[in-house]
Amino acid sequence: MKILDWNQYKAKAIEVVEEGCVLIKNDNNVLPIDKNSKVSVFGRIQTHYYKSGTGSGGMVNVSRVFGIIEGLEAEGIEINRDLLSVYTEWEKEHPFDEGCGWGTEPWSQEEMPLDDAVVRTAADKSDSAIVIIGRSAGEDKDAKDAPGSYRLTDIEEDMLAKVRKYFGRVIVLLNVGAIMDMSWIDVYSPDAVMYVWQGGMFGGFGVASLLTGKAVPSGKLTDTIAYNIEDYPSDANFGDELRDFYCEDIYVGYRYFETFAKDKVRYPFGYGLSYTEFDIETTYTKCDGDFIELGIKVTNTGKYAGKEVVQVYVSAPQGKLGNPARKLVAFAKTELLESGASGELAIKVSCNSLASYDDSGVTGHKSAWVLEAGEYGIYVGNSVRSAIKVCSYETEERVIKQCEEALAPVLPYNRMKAELVDGVYIIVEEPVPLCTKDMDLKRLERLPEEISITEDKGYRLSDVLDNKISMESFIAQMTDDDLA
Repeated sequence: MKILDWNQYKAKAIEVVEEGCVLIKNDNNVLPIDKNSKVSVFGRIQTHYYKSGTGSGGMVNVSRVFGIIEGLEAEGIEINRDLLSVYTEWEKEHPFDEGCGWGTEPWSQEEMPLDDAVVRTAADKSDSAIVIIGRSAGEDKDAKDAPGSYRLTDIEEDMLAKVRKYFGRVIVLLNVGAIMDMSWIDVYSPDAVMYVWQGGMFGGFGVASLLTGKAVPSGKLTDTIAYNIEDYPSDANFGDELRDFYCEDIYVGYRYFETFAKDKVRYPFGYGLSYTEFDIETTYTKCDGDFIELGIKVTNTGKYAGKEVVQVYVSAPQGKLGNPARKLVAFAKTELLESGASGELAIKVSCNSLASYDDSGVTGHKSAWVLEAGEYGIYVGNSVRSAIKVCSYETEERVIKQCEEALAPVLPYNRMKAELVDGVYIIVEEPVPLCTKDMDLKRLERLPEEISITEDKGYRLSDVLDNKISMESFIAQMTDDDLA
């Protein structure tokens, strides 16, 4: 019998949060917080940490959720409990709105309006302010370009303005499931900003570990944060009541911005700060035509122990298919490196993985993965923007895998494509290849033969594992009701 160690699960859950939070800004090294300091926490989400978004994941029942305040107190940070009492008293008349039924929970909760006197008094009693902003979204509850969802509400903006007015050290934590509008950074100039995401029932402990320096941020953005939502190529094509057209095609996220709109980027894909600094050096490169091998030395040149994420990108030739300026092909995180220490990473990239898919037949190989002829530049860094070229791979055209058409578009529209003109990528449009196969017929032709029902022969699933019987023989014992 295997006994599950609950403490191991808890430790792993906290570690995931520690390694996934993304530090966006840290002016004047306000983070980590001095353990002898006293902290005032603003925002009603301090008492209702979002462990998850809506939908099936959000419906998971847990015995308790540990928020950021509980995490900070567990790390020995003194919390301004007078301010906390102001929030808890207000919440008695403004309880958390869980909605009524599936997907009805609001994107955000009503925020407590702040009087100048409350903030001024808090500033007299504490060294730093933490402002927590929370958002929910998910299955059956997509975020929306609106205050309280993608954007801040007027009350949240007022909260930031007043906290900034009275506090010399302002830290903003985003307890959210996805990126949101960040234009408020320019207006209120918080000293530190961190996406702490939605970290499950123990999320508050992981966040507190980072805030106090017990752990050091090493998470990286998996999205590009643009200046405006209109800067995203999908924005104009999203939200129709009947259907959406994916006109941006492969130019999604960083693939679009690094190709066509680098000046629209506030924080690039792969970006994320640490409390320490790292030097990344490519020590060797090797290519045998099948694999590109990279040796990378990472040295911690700062004062804190920490981890760094090394990212490898490729710039593919435009060829006939068109390609973004950069494509992520590999990444790896170092072990914990002490100040002054170095670590070695060996990263191996399959040359076949650099191929592009031809859904139109423009290369002469329809429905195939094609490695077009030309030079493939390999770039290494700690974000898409910082990566520098370390080597290149040249090849003749090769068909990597011949596939077949499936789920092609059925309605006509134009899609985005890149064209390189005098060293500059420009956007051109081309008609999207439409479906030429009868998918219903294709599925019918490939249905497996029905397994005839036998009586119960006493076969167990473990007999399949032990190769005593086939899976078909095991299933044959079951009626349609059993299978349903």
